[in-house]
Parts: sequence; C-alpha cells; structure tokens
Amino acid sequence: MPPELLALAGADLLSSADLSAAETLALLQLAAAIKRGDSRPRLDGRVLGLIFTKASTRTRVSFTVAMARLGGQTVDLNPAVTQVGRGEPIEDTARVLSRYVDALAIRTFAQADLEHYAKAASIPVLNALTDLEHPCQALADYLTLQENFGQLEGLTLAYVGDGNNVAHSLLLSGALLGVNVRIGCPGGFEPDAAVLAQARALAGGRCRVEVLADPRAAVSGAQAIYTDVWASMGQEQEQSDREKAFEGFCLNQELLNAADPAAIVLHCLPAHRGEEISAEVLEGPASRIFDQAENRLHAQQALLAALLGATP
Repeated sequence: MPPELLALAGADLLSSADLSAAETLALLQLAAAIKRGDSRPRLDGRVLGLIFTKASTRTRVSFTVAMARLGGQTVDLNPAVTQVGRGEPIEDTARVLSRYVDALAIRTFAQADLEHYAKAASIPVLNALTDLEHPCQALADYLTLQENFGQLEGLTLAYVGDGNNVAHSLLLSGALLGVNVRIGCPGGFEPDAAVLAQARALAGGRCRVEVLADPRAAVSGAQAIYTDVWASMGQEQEQSDREKAFEGFCLNQELLNAADPAAIVLHCLPAHRGEEISAEVLEGPASRIFDQAENRLHAQQALLAALLGATP
C-alpha cells in the first residue's frame, strides 16, 4: 500500500476535500490496479455497515460487492427495520455499531447528520451521498477520465445541469487533481457558494473553476461532458418547474458537438432519457456512462482497502 494510503487507515471520508491531491491520485491508481487484477488487497473478516435513508442501486450494490471481493462482508442496517428509524439518537447508534462493525457507509439527507455519526463513532464513516456531496461518485468519475485520457491535470470537465451534490464533489476533486471544472446551469441553480470558494482555494491557480449560465459556453472544447437528473431525491415535487428552468440544458447531440471532438459523456445515473440527456447521446459512441457505473465498484474497493488498512 503506498504511503499516501497508509496514512488514511482509520480516517473518515465525509467530503472529497477530506483527501489531499496525493491521496486522491493514489486511490485512483489503486482502483485502476484492482480493476486490472494487478492488486488484490484483503479485508478478511471485516464488516461494513450500510445505513441508507435514501434509495440506492449503484452505491448499495457496489459497496456490498466491493466488500465481498475484498474478503469482507456487509450488513444492511435499513432504518425501516432498525431502531435508527424509530428515533434512537445518532450518538447511541454510532457508538454501539462501532463495537459491531469495522466501518459505516451512510446515505442520508443532511451533511450534519453524517458529521454527527462520524463524531460519535470510533470507526471510519464514509459519505455514501448526502444533499451536499457524493465523494465516492467523484472518485469513480475521475477514474473514468483517467482511463480515457491518462493524464488528468489540464483536462476540462463540463457539468451541465443542477449545481447539486454531484457537482460539488466534482468541483472539489477536480480542483485537487488539476482538472478545469465548468458548471453550466441556469440562474438560481448554481453550486453552493461555500463549496465554490473551497474548490477555488484548492485549485490554487493550477486549474479553473467556473460557473456559466450558457450550456454551449460551458461545454465548448471540453474533454468530458457530465450531466445528472434535474430533480434530485427529495425534489420530485419541483420536477415540472425544473424542466422549465433547465430548457436548453439537455445534453443532446447538438450540445455535444460544441465539445472537443474526442469528448466523452458521463452521467451518474439513473438517467431520464429525453430530459437531461438524449437517448442518442446516452447510447452513443461518446458515452462512458456504464464504464463509469462499473468504476464505482473499483474505486470503492480502493477506498475501503485504504480506510480499513487492508493487507496485500
């Protein structure tokens, strides 16, 4: 295990910014080696607990399979069938579970709840998605860019859509990795101002962090075009209003044509064909969306191996 990753043993991952640039690159390199079959870290006998208060397909399954491939196992602590769902205090839950399992992956609404778990727990706590960030997704996204372009520094990633949790983690990880990140979104749907300021500070002049209201300007010349649903979980009642606000922001062939000719297309899924992305682009030759989904598994194997101090 590289020294950058040895230093992560026992740590939490609550934000993409919890990692340094060197640690992020080392995780991507380990994930790529695991995917190739060149590295086989082991977590025999270790147990990961999942506390998911939001629906999940890719995150739940990729964490479960990642632990199995590492030799460990996963316990699904569904709030609907545990005392978590009946109002047991987070402090009590975190302290008890710290005596049963070796790490917790938590998917919830408020970032503050995740931080509350981490403060009370004596084991690593991982952000499996909150309303503020989705750091595990960003690791898989930049692994996909690395596979396609090799060198990450100097690339331009354009994200077109709502300035949401996925956009936030893309901004922070991109700034660490030297990737120019442009967010194209209508007024009122910009990323959180504090996250933008943090990303610009992390970039330190090595790369650009931009927010643009024109989707064509955002994707112009970019090597990767990324989009996500316009209404995230918990925003379903806003769907019709958001469709009007995001008119012209659909990632279709016309918009893709404004990017670099070798640009790839990314989407964290689930996708609404005909809304934020056209079926033609999602299924087209530029799409790396299902490679990206697979890379959740490999990136999370690397992350779990590092945080839990895997043996070679």
